[in-house]
Amino acid sequence: MQLNISDSWKNILQTEFEKSYFKDLTEFVKSEYKNHTCYPQEKDIFAAFNACSFEDLKVVIIGQDPYHGKGQANGLCFSVKDGIKHPPSLVNIFKELQTDVEKKPPVSGDLSTWAQQGVLLLNATLTVKEGEAASHQKQGWEQFTDAVIAQISTQKEDVLFLLWGKFAEKKGSIVDTSKHHVLTTVHPSPLGAWRGWFGSKHFSKANSILKKLGSSEIKW
Repeated sequence: MQLNISDSWKNILQTEFEKSYFKDLTEFVKSEYKNHTCYPQEKDIFAAFNACSFEDLKVVIIGQDPYHGKGQANGLCFSVKDGIKHPPSLVNIFKELQTDVEKKPPVSGDLSTWAQQGVLLLNATLTVKEGEAASHQKQGWEQFTDAVIAQISTQKEDVLFLLWGKFAEKKGSIVDTSKHHVLTTVHPSPLGAWRGWFGSKHFSKANSILKKLGSSEIKW
């Protein structure tokens, strides 16, 4: 596995890279990519970190697994490559975006423009085998991404965490809420979006918080 990650994050996470669990994870991922079709492309495994520097970080959105369909995953949670049909959860994200901030759903499902404005789009597990959801869970990625969240919580202040669904809420329990801001709602998946995703107004609420903090708002 190529440790293709920006220096701003490498400096923060260096101790994790040196731990035995991460070395085991690296060997697992190398083997999986060698013997199976896996996503995202190896060069994009750490794309979320390369698109949003530690210094510029102001919002965190937590996902679970990368998309496991051909050509979908691009290393950012909920995001797909240009030209790829929007998966159901992303469709619902764009629907809420339209009603919340009156933005027409974009043609592209690539959320890189969010990342470039300081939004870390972090999946809990950074790789997956084609067609097999959750196939790379419990191999070490969760420990690594817990460490990422812990470092953000410890070393930054006034970061806004958008936690969508029970999995993200559990993952976000690491966050020190005395110095950071947390918004929670149900997951945008069609399985439960009607239970509170629609009408959650997380995009406008996020910008309201950022504005109060004196930070630039996100152009969702």
